[in-house]
Amino acid sequence: MRVAVTGGTGQLGRQVRRAFAEQGWEVAAPSLAPPEHDVADPAIVDTIAALQPDVVVHTAALTDVDGCARDPEAAFRVNALGTRNVARGARAARAALVYISTNEVFSGEATTPYREEDPVAPINPYGQSKAAGEAFARAILPEHYIVRTAWLFGPGGSNFVTKILARAQAGPLQVVCDEFGSPSYAPDVARAIVQLVATGAFGTYHFVNAGVASRYEWAAAVLALAGLATPLTPLPRERWLRPSRVPRYTPLANQAGAALGIHFRPWREALAEYLRIEAT
Repeated sequence: MRVAVTGGTGQLGRQVRRAFAEQGWEVAAPSLAPPEHDVADPAIVDTIAALQPDVVVHTAALTDVDGCARDPEAAFRVNALGTRNVARGARAARAALVYISTNEVFSGEATTPYREEDPVAPINPYGQSKAAGEAFARAILPEHYIVRTAWLFGPGGSNFVTKILARAQAGPLQVVCDEFGSPSYAPDVARAIVQLVATGAFGTYHFVNAGVASRYEWAAAVLALAGLATPLTPLPRERWLRPSRVPRYTPLANQAGAALGIHFRPWREALAEYLRIEAT
């Protein structure tokens, strides 16, 4: 079996390639990463078809939420039209598609974690572009898995954890205390994707580590597990000015995956493993 991974040099893409290889899959080269491979370029359709994969995992995206707010056209071109191109390439190859989506397709007005069947209502250009990508995937290719994840962190990437550790070296920290989500460990998500593909159960899934955290709680856990005594102060999100409007509450409930036997450990446990790896 052969898998092709768009954005294969990114934080999640690297872990996806590794997870499939560990299960004996052939990982198609190249990894379909920029600048050589731009998913917004229609040429990617023929590139994917020529690789003849059995599965295409589409991790490539513009994930800078504030950057997407500053340039909504670029967000739509990459995240929506790029997904259309990748879905067309998968269809041409007669391959299944795994599209990586986001918690930010939801409005953040809920009071309990979002389920897979809850209606999307994105409030910023990033979420809107990713929701459009979901729509293209569904319309073009029946053989699709839409995997929503959130607040990704993992080895070799720039993420919330690495930013907190870097800022902690400079002195006291203020972190938003009233924005809530699901911290998700990239290696855990990647392994779950491999499990999902093995089931052949197409549909929409929420793949996040278990538990809910505020940004402040997440930062506090990072500092504690790293053995840092940097002072940390909670900050209301209205005092953290940024270009993008961000949903307040977007934890995700892994119901569909759990029904297939795909479960996730608590995010704190995954964070502890990540920090041990980073420390070595």
